[in-house]
Amino acid sequence: MQTNFTLAQLADPNTAEAEKILRTCVHCGFCTATCPTYLLLGDELDSPRGRIYLIKDMLEGGQPASDAVVTHVDRCLSCLSCMTTCPSGVHYMHLVDYARQYIEDSYRRPLLDRILRSLLAYLLPRPGMFRFALMAGGLAKKLGLTNLLRGRVKAMADLLPKSLPPAAPTDRPGIFPAQGKQRGRVALLAGCAQQVLRPQINAATIRLLNRLGIEVVVPSDAGCCGSLTHHMGRHEAAHKSAIDNIAAWHHEMELNGLDAIIVTASGCGTTVKDYGFMFRDDLTWRDRAERVSKLACDISEYLDRLGDISGVAKQLRVAYHAACSLQHGQKLRDLPAKLLRHAGFEVVDIPEGHICCGSAGTYNMLQPELSAGLRQRKAANIERVGPQAVATGNIGCLQQLTGAVDVPVVHTVELLDWAMGGPKPDLLASTLHS
Repeated sequence: MQTNFTLAQLADPNTAEAEKILRTCVHCGFCTATCPTYLLLGDELDSPRGRIYLIKDMLEGGQPASDAVVTHVDRCLSCLSCMTTCPSGVHYMHLVDYARQYIEDSYRRPLLDRILRSLLAYLLPRPGMFRFALMAGGLAKKLGLTNLLRGRVKAMADLLPKSLPPAAPTDRPGIFPAQGKQRGRVALLAGCAQQVLRPQINAATIRLLNRLGIEVVVPSDAGCCGSLTHHMGRHEAAHKSAIDNIAAWHHEMELNGLDAIIVTASGCGTTVKDYGFMFRDDLTWRDRAERVSKLACDISEYLDRLGDISGVAKQLRVAYHAACSLQHGQKLRDLPAKLLRHAGFEVVDIPEGHICCGSAGTYNMLQPELSAGLRQRKAANIERVGPQAVATGNIGCLQQLTGAVDVPVVHTVELLDWAMGGPKPDLLASTLHS
């Protein structure tokens, strides 16, 4: 793609990087075939190719984002399916991330939109505040007060869980020693929303790793990875979260060493693996960020590296849902399914497995109609294969699919922990197999 940036514009590192990405696009349109919003809407501007044109014009013009640009960029899920499809290697993720930052800096959204986004950006990365908000929302729902809501606020209320699990001791900072001879030492990203909504995921991870001889540390100063604010274009907030994590993990590396930084939410993993790029121009944090990115891995990657995954057959038919951030962002499409098979589960593929379920961080709250369409499409494809459970590797997908299908939706690591001597996942308690 030909570009027309001025030398002054290219002096900005972000614009220079965007121009490099834009020049790799050859207009082929392969991306349209796998873009969820294009499949739903059939609008070229709601495809990666269309958005690339809009972003190019916006950045070259150097003017505030227009209403049209904001509409179509906001509709992008950042599922990154286009990056898997693209024959030219267009790094759409970095381009759309910068476009969102540009929009955030140059465009004034309507008041309600600003309030909703600020509320999400404040609550979701803070587990304590998020838990309190969910409890207050749950009470309002029981009293019928949420029936008075409309639009996106009503969609947010509809996502409120019926109940919250108790906090798990494993989500508090600490060191969880290996059982038997120690084979390794890792840090675990406890996360933010996940530890409130599904604390059993980190608990299963720590149990399993400990049994495999791995010491697990949850550093006291590590928290939200920054992905939620990063994908909302809030550059400073995202970098602040990332710096806190980089500092905490680097301290552990220097103190007692780390073999890996384990992430159990694939959306977070995609962001942590990108810290090196995020801080490429920051002389203070660049080297440490790159080191963290190289150590970061999804729990499935680390378990595969250990090579000890096997278990007693559970006679459970599991549909594996490959989260977009895992299959497209981290290029780990089949590994979790392979581990589940090695552990003794019958694993079936879901038709259209490359298409997003519609969760995408805050997308299901900010774009509820499109999200609901993708959720329904994914649920129908899952039901076609008749599973007894669904496994996935991202908290957003877990919450999105729970209630959309008639079978339990659990994290892959919960099943692996169960197959290798851990307790049966709570959500499978009603199944017939032990």
